[in-house]
Amino acid sequence: MIWRTRKLIHEHLGEKLALSWLARTVHISPTYLSEKFKEVTGENIVCYIARARVEQAKQLLSDGDRRVSEIAFAVGFQSLSQFNRVFKKFSGGSPSQYRSAKARVFPQGR
Repeated sequence: MIWRTRKLIHEHLGEKLALSWLARTVHISPTYLSEKFKEVTGENIVCYIARARVEQAKQLLSDGDRRVSEIAFAVGFQSLSQFNRVFKKFSGGSPSQYRSAKARVFPQGR
């Protein structure tokens, strides 16, 4: 059930994800899913989703020239300020700083 929930989260990362929808989809109560998810993964669902979105955003920031705001919405954040705050929490810097650091480490054309 937790594996299926994690799979659902990754399949629908760019969409609004609600605990109630996840629980309904895996046929258990939201409370039970929340408790078991934390027990198995060591992380609550909200934190897991945020971390997964940041990891996907890092890939998009590294791979192309899309604007930070486009990436924020593409990975499922509801606002740019929320994206910046959560990105900094998990990465220690802003999305722009991350992109700049990646560009210095892996210059194009090499």
